[in-house]
Amino acid sequence: LLSLFFVLTVWSPASLQTEIQDKPGVQKMSQDDQSRKLLDYIKVLTSESYGGRLTGTPEYRACADWVSSQFKKWGIEPPVHGFSYLRPFPSPYTLVLSPGEVSLRLEDGERTYIYEKDYFPGSNSASGRIEAEVVYVGYGITAPELGYDDYQGIDVRGKIILMEREVPLSPEEAPAEVFLKWKPYSYHQYKMKNAAAHGAKGLLYNYLTTNTNTPYIDGFLFSQIAPHVTEDLFAGSGKTSEQMRALIQKNLRPQSFRTGKTCIIENKTEHHPEGIGYNLVGVIEGTDPKLKQEFILVGGHLDHVGRAPLLMPGANDNASGIAVMLGIAEALAKSPVKTKRSIMFIGIGGEELGLLGSLAYLAAPVVPLEKTKAFINMDSVGCGDVLHAAAADNYPEFWQFIKSANDTFVHRTIRTSYTRNLGRPRTDAWVFMEKGIPSISFSTSGGPSYAHTTKDTVETITPEILVDLARVLTVAVLEMSNQTSLDFKASATPAKGR
Repeated sequence: LLSLFFVLTVWSPASLQTEIQDKPGVQKMSQDDQSRKLLDYIKVLTSESYGGRLTGTPEYRACADWVSSQFKKWGIEPPVHGFSYLRPFPSPYTLVLSPGEVSLRLEDGERTYIYEKDYFPGSNSASGRIEAEVVYVGYGITAPELGYDDYQGIDVRGKIILMEREVPLSPEEAPAEVFLKWKPYSYHQYKMKNAAAHGAKGLLYNYLTTNTNTPYIDGFLFSQIAPHVTEDLFAGSGKTSEQMRALIQKNLRPQSFRTGKTCIIENKTEHHPEGIGYNLVGVIEGTDPKLKQEFILVGGHLDHVGRAPLLMPGANDNASGIAVMLGIAEALAKSPVKTKRSIMFIGIGGEELGLLGSLAYLAAPVVPLEKTKAFINMDSVGCGDVLHAAAADNYPEFWQFIKSANDTFVHRTIRTSYTRNLGRPRTDAWVFMEKGIPSISFSTSGGPSYAHTTKDTVETITPEILVDLARVLTVAVLEMSNQTSLDFKASATPAKGR
């Protein structure tokens, strides 16, 4: 990434920065150089040869090897000298081999829906074809201890169920002690296994996305559908899914019913229970004999959702985060200013499968968790013009290093937030937070949202925001690494006036 101009601009004293920036064309050339380099990383990561980076596949392993080669080129070492950058964990996966079919049987024929516009085949669906009546089961939850059962009084055996995602309470609005009782029922894995346990043979999930964070259940077919397809299934009933959700949320009482509609689901898949995923880890060892035993962790998830069956490139989600990580890694590896603490760079696998890589890392960490002083996570940071720093308000002292770097060098709008971290965790940073590691997670907004679709391509990326984030975080990490003491405390409530 980093030409001499970038290194000087980032790390030189203010007087030298002014001298450099006053030279005609120097700043523009530096910005353009960096933009091209980061975009080139994204082009490589989203190429056909890496197949959408589905964890567990040979293509994912090849992509992790390519990132490792960049680390090796810059002198960034594996966590144990002489060993691999890659740390394996079990990761079964399913290949989607066909766009499949979702059709609604009507009296005068069939209404056949369009791939990606109307539906996606389930990323972990079984293979086959089914035709059956559709039964609406709300959130698909059976929770006797909560006095709630979407399946009570309705027979779904041999049927296709229509189901909503999440639970009928909001983690932002419900009291923590109440929401936490519902949280286990929000997971896709639970919902689908519960459906199969009740005898359903198929599922239409009211959630249009390519979603690998689902279980493979032998003989159980599912597809993920758009809201307008859901409304087609409600047509003639005098009800809508929005009304049903509102009623369930208001009274916490199921609203399940037989739609009277017949649907066809056809999927062609190939399940691989033998899959192995990898976390990619590289380290710049600190220079201080004592402080080098402490680590600052920088990274994001390397994986995406593969093909379904068309390539899901994942340029923003999350080739962008890995590109910025590579920029920071090269900058610090080549910096004339060395870090006293050690810096660990991590490309996490299995995020899209339910944060499998983070859970695997935390179960067997490279270094003791108490020695990991901070985690900067980047997840979808390349599309738009506004940066978001989630959980920055949880860790005011941590955030100040990043804020200072931005205020001094970049002046990019960064919106901060406080997280209660109660709901189903959606990004790797949250499981690190649960283990007591101060974590801030970056994302962007202001651009189009093409997550988990064929449209998440390099053409949607805003290179300037990648460069700005790389600069800000490089300076912040350097400053943090050289503090005499680094011990970020979590704030119990959001800081005011920030």
